[in-house]
Amino acid sequence: MKIAALGMVWCAAINAYAQDKLADFASQTPLTVSGEGPWYKLQLPLAVQLNARQANLGDLRVFNAQGQAMAYAFTRDAAVIETEAEPIAVKWFPLYSTAEASDSAPGIRIERSSTGALIEVQPLGAIEAGEEVLRGWLLDTSTVQAPLEQLIIDWSTEREGFQQFSIEASDDLQSWQPWGEGRVARLSFADEVVEQREVGLPGLNARYLRLLWSSAQNAPTLTAAHVVSARPESPALPLSWSPPVGGSLAQPGQYLWQLPVSLPLQRVSIDIEQPNSLAPGTLYGRLDASQPWQLLGSSLLYRLTQNGQDVVQNEIQLDGQTVRQLKLDVDERGGGLGDQVPKLRFAMQATQVVFLARDKGPFTLAIGNPTATAANLPLTTLIPELNPQTLATLGKAAPVAAKVPDLSAPLPVAAPGPDYKRLGLWGVLLLGALILAWMAWSTLRAMRSRP
Repeated sequence: MKIAALGMVWCAAINAYAQDKLADFASQTPLTVSGEGPWYKLQLPLAVQLNARQANLGDLRVFNAQGQAMAYAFTRDAAVIETEAEPIAVKWFPLYSTAEASDSAPGIRIERSSTGALIEVQPLGAIEAGEEVLRGWLLDTSTVQAPLEQLIIDWSTEREGFQQFSIEASDDLQSWQPWGEGRVARLSFADEVVEQREVGLPGLNARYLRLLWSSAQNAPTLTAAHVVSARPESPALPLSWSPPVGGSLAQPGQYLWQLPVSLPLQRVSIDIEQPNSLAPGTLYGRLDASQPWQLLGSSLLYRLTQNGQDVVQNEIQLDGQTVRQLKLDVDERGGGLGDQVPKLRFAMQATQVVFLARDKGPFTLAIGNPTATAANLPLTTLIPELNPQTLATLGKAAPVAAKVPDLSAPLPVAAPGPDYKRLGLWGVLLLGALILAWMAWSTLRAMRSRP
C-alpha cells in the first residue's frame, strides 16, 4: 500500500515538473544528505530565500542527478502570518535585602500552594524598618507550560529613565540559571511618554523568574508583569538573520529600505553606530509603492554609554506580515540616529522543506524562476500514514554552500506600474457605452427609415 502511494507521488511529481529544468533557476545549491530516506528534511538558509523570485517560494525545486525535480512539501506554510500571542499575566513578589547585603541575592522564605504556585514571599531574616532595600522581583510563571519568549513589565510612573536588571530562571527556587539582562525605559518628550517595556527571553521553560537590579540603584515598584509563551502545538522555528541592507534618506528623520523579495518578517535590527544616540522609532511596511504604508511596530532605539559600556536597544518586534518596503520614522528630539543612513537587518522564521528522494543523487536545491508555478504538495500527501514517529526518523539534508546576495547598497524602489485591473475596467465600461450608443443609433435609424 505504501509503495503504491509512493509511486503515485512520484508519477504526480514527474507530470507536474515535466517542464522544469535546473538551468531555468538563478540559484543552485548542492545538498548533502544523511539518514536512510527516502524523505529528507531541509531547513532553508535565508541566503537561498533571498534569491527567490516569488514571495510564497513557488519557484523552489529539488533536482536529482538526472535533472528530475523531486516531490516536496513545506512543513509549515511560509506565507501564513502568525497571529500574535496574547500576554499572560503572572504574579510578582518583592525581594528585599539590607543595604549592606545588596551585592548578594536576597534570601527568602516562601509559602506555596499544593500546585506549586507562590502564595507569599518574605525575607529570610528580619529587616528593620528603614533599612530594607528593594532589590528586585520574583515572578511566578508556574502556570505557563510553554517556553517563555518575552517578558513585559510596567512600573510606577514616578520612576523614569532606563532600568537594567539581570534575569534568572529556576524550577525549584534553589538553583538559578542566568537568562541574560533586561533593559526597559520610560522617557518623557514634551507632552509625550515613550516606553520600552518588553524584554526578550530565550524560549525555555521555567517555573520562576528572578529579576535583580544592580546594587547601585533600587528596583522600581512593579504594577504589572506578563509573559508571552510559544504555542506548544506550533513551536516556533529558529530565526534566520539577513546581512545588512542599505537604505536611503527620504527626509530628515525618515529612512527607507527595499528588500530583494517580499518576506514575512519577525524582527528588524537597526544599526546604530553613533554613541549616545536616542530616538523613538515607528516602523511601517508595504509590498510596493502602489499601496499605503501599514504600521508594523515601534520601539525606543538607543546606543548609550553607561559605566564605560555601550547599552544598545536596536530591535523592533514584528508579527510576520509580508512586506518588501520598509519605512522608519524617528523622533529626532532625542538626537536621532546620526548623519548616516543606518543599515537594517531583518529576521524571519526558518522555513523547512521535506522532499522525497528519487535515485541516489547528488541533489541540488534550486530557486529563482519567475515563471515557475508552485508545485509543493501537502505534507500528508508527500508522506502517507504521517505520524510523529515518521517525522522524527526523517533523513536530513543540508546545503553545501549558499551564496549570500550583497544587500549593502540600497536597492532602487520601483515606481508603481500601471494598474491594469483599473484600466481593464475602464476599457470594459467604455466598450459597453459604445455598444449602447451604437444600439441606440441603430434603433433610431430603423425608426426613421419606416414609411
